[in-house]
Amino acid sequence: MGWTRTAWTRVTAVGGMVLVIGYAALLAVHALVLDPLAAVPGRSLRSIYAGVDAIGLSTTQDVVGVLVSAGTGVAMAVGVAVVGLRQRMPLPVVAVCHLALLAFGAAAVFQSGFFLGMDVADAFGVSGAVHAWSGQVLFTVSLVALAGIPVVLVATAVRTARRSRTAG
Repeated sequence: MGWTRTAWTRVTAVGGMVLVIGYAALLAVHALVLDPLAAVPGRSLRSIYAGVDAIGLSTTQDVVGVLVSAGTGVAMAVGVAVVGLRQRMPLPVVAVCHLALLAFGAAAVFQSGFFLGMDVADAFGVSGAVHAWSGQVLFTVSLVALAGIPVVLVATAVRTARRSRTAG
C-alpha cells in the first residue's frame, strides 16, 4: 500500500519547512561565527567582535540584521507549510515554494555579509568576500534548489499530460 498524495504533500510541507529552517540556522551561524573566524584566523570570536566595536561599528546591529534576515526565511517557510496544509495546496506548489525559498536564500547570504562581514573587513583590513566553507555550502544548496524548480514543473507537466491522455 503506497502513500497518498495528501501524505506526500504533508511530508513535503513539513520537510521543506525543516530544510529552510536548517538553511536559515546555518546562514546565521555562518554570518555570525564561522565567517568572521575564517576571515581573521588566530583570533577569538570575542576579540573579533571587540575589534569591530572598537572602531565605532555596532556588532549588536550586525547580529540583529543577520537574525532578521534568517528569521524572515523561517517565517516564510512556516507560512508556506501552514498554508500548504490548511488550504490543501497541490504537492508541486508546496515543493516549488520551498525550493524558491532555498534559492532566494542566496540573496539572504549575500545580504547578511554586509552586516558583520563588512564590519570585520573594515576593522581588520580583510576582504569582504565569503571566507568560510559554510558560505559555499549555502550558495550550493541555493543553486541546487533553483535547478530543482524547473525539474518539479516539468515532471508535473509530464504527469498531467499522461493523465489527460489516459483519461481521454
